[in-house]
Amino acid sequence: MRRFTFWVIGIVATAYLGIMAYLYFNQRDLQYFPAGEIVALSDTELVGAEVVNIDVAPDRQLGGWYIAPQPEMPVIIFFKGNAGSFTEDAYRYQKMSEDGFGVLVFDYRGFPMSPGEISETNILADSLAVFDWLNDKGESIVIWGRSLGSGPALYVASKRDAMAVVLESPFTAAIDVAAQRYPFLPMGVLMKDSFLSRDWIGDVAEPIFVAHGTLDTTISVQNGRDLFALANDGRQLWIVEGGDHGSLWDDGIWEQASLFYREVLVETQ
Repeated sequence: MRRFTFWVIGIVATAYLGIMAYLYFNQRDLQYFPAGEIVALSDTELVGAEVVNIDVAPDRQLGGWYIAPQPEMPVIIFFKGNAGSFTEDAYRYQKMSEDGFGVLVFDYRGFPMSPGEISETNILADSLAVFDWLNDKGESIVIWGRSLGSGPALYVASKRDAMAVVLESPFTAAIDVAAQRYPFLPMGVLMKDSFLSRDWIGDVAEPIFVAHGTLDTTISVQNGRDLFALANDGRQLWIVEGGDHGSLWDDGIWEQASLFYREVLVETQ
């Protein structure tokens, strides 16, 4: 009986270590989903948009689109989520532009419009480079981070001066989401790309708007609530009953966020 018990324990331990090894060596394939089509700018209805290429490293550029704002209006830097290309969300940028806002959108390294390796280090460096590129143009800047993009959005806001920050379906940290998904594994030891938003938000002075859906199964709504509670200047927590991870645009986030941006703009004038 004792031999059988040791045998069972050995099998379980081997399986557990095997799962840990698989997650460690394949974690970025599980965390990021960069595959996706590139929608040509000419195939959209965007008016006044141009393709831009932003230098981030020797022989490395990020592909993006830029739309200039109407007079006295800011530019929204949109930090995308972890799937596909930013070009798939042209309908969002069209609405933002029609309402007078400028828009700067881009793919992080390793995503369809931007060759390179995906990592937290590269995503954060890319995000700072994009902010600096726009800041050098002398534009007023507001920030929007969606899902994964909420991490680099807060990181940039902690390092640079913007006017306001919108966080759509954000996490307190990517490592927290992983721990909730795999509670039986030591994710703090295994995970390479942690995106510690809960630490960065303490250095963000800009007004913050947080939006989340109660039925979000990708990033639980408690992440949004907890992150908002940490904000130095949390202006609005917009919780959508029945909203999920991909529904907030259709649920009306733009109407809420654009009003928030405009209110902050009035404060600064």
